[in-house]
Amino acid sequence: MLVVATSGTGYVLGSGNAVDLAGLCYTCAGTMMVAASANSLNQVFEINNDAKMKRTRLRPLPSGRIAKPHAVTWASSVGFAGTALLACKANMLAAGLAASNLVLYAFVYTPLKQIHPVNTWVGAVVGAIPPLLGWAAASGQISLNGLILPAALYFWQIPHFMALAYLCRDDYAAGGYRMFSLADASGRRTAAVAFRNCLYLIPLGFIAYDWGVASGWFCVESSVITLAISAAAFSFYRDRTTQKARRMFYASLLYLPVFMSGLLFHRLSDNPQCLAENPNRIIELPSFPEAVTESEEDDQKKKVRYVTAGPQGRAPVAYASIAPFPFLPVPSYVDQ
Repeated sequence: MLVVATSGTGYVLGSGNAVDLAGLCYTCAGTMMVAASANSLNQVFEINNDAKMKRTRLRPLPSGRIAKPHAVTWASSVGFAGTALLACKANMLAAGLAASNLVLYAFVYTPLKQIHPVNTWVGAVVGAIPPLLGWAAASGQISLNGLILPAALYFWQIPHFMALAYLCRDDYAAGGYRMFSLADASGRRTAAVAFRNCLYLIPLGFIAYDWGVASGWFCVESSVITLAISAAAFSFYRDRTTQKARRMFYASLLYLPVFMSGLLFHRLSDNPQCLAENPNRIIELPSFPEAVTESEEDDQKKKVRYVTAGPQGRAPVAYASIAPFPFLPVPSYVDQ
C-alpha cells in the first residue's frame, strides 16, 4: 500500500490544476499490480530464507499454503497486466518505469540481499521510483520538480531500514542476509548512516518551495518533522539500544505520511487567475528569443519581463537559484 500511496501522491503533484481521477485510479491500480508481481517474485526466490526467519516463516510460500508454480504464474500475469494497464491508460514512460522497477527489485535487489550490504541502498532506489512513476503518468515527462518526493523516499528509507535491520539483526543473520547492521557489532556505523540520511532530508522542504512545488508553509512543516526524525536518529547514535532504535523506527513511520500529506496540502499549481490578479510581479531574466519585450517611456530602453503566478509564484525550475546548479542565471525578484 505504501507503493500505491507514493505513486498516487506523485500523480497528484504532477497533475497541475486539475487531477484526472480516472487516470489516478488507473495509475494506482497499475502500480499495485506491478508491485504485487515484484513482491511475489521476491518471495519465490527467498522461500528457503524466509522459512528460517521468525518474521517471514508464516508467509504463504514457506508455510506451504501456496505452491511455487502458482506463485510464479500469478506474478507473471499480474506484472504483465499492470504494465499493460499503465501503457494503455497512462503512457509508455510510466509503464517503462514500472517494468524497470520490477526487474530492479526482483532480479537485482533480491539476490543482492544475500551478497552485499549495499542492497539497502539499491532497495532505496526501488522505493523512490513509484512517486516518479506517478509524476510521469500525470505529466508525461520527468522533470526536476518531480524528483523532490522520490528524493525524500530515498533518504527516508535508509534510517527506516537501518532501524529495522538493527532490531531484527539476529533474524536476518538466521535467514542468510548480508545486512549492514550485521557487520557492525557496536551499531555505531549503522546509527551514523541513519542520522546522516536524516540530515539529507532537511533541504527538501526549501527546495520544494524554491522550485514552486509547494508553499512556504510546507517548508516550515517539513523542517519541523525532519528535525524530529533527526533528533530520534541522533538519540540512537548516542545511545545504541533496542529502545532507541525502535523509537527511530516509529519516527520514520510517522515522518513519511506527514511529509506527503503536507506536500499535497500545500502544493502549488499553475493557476491562470493569478496572472490577472498580480500582473506586476516580475522577474528580470537575461534576454532570449522567446522572451516578451515591453517598451518603457523611453523607446531606447527595453526590459525583458517574466510574469509569475501570484505572490507565491516562483521562477521556472531551470532558473531557480539552487546550490547544485550555480551555472544557471540567478533571477532577481522585483516589485514595480
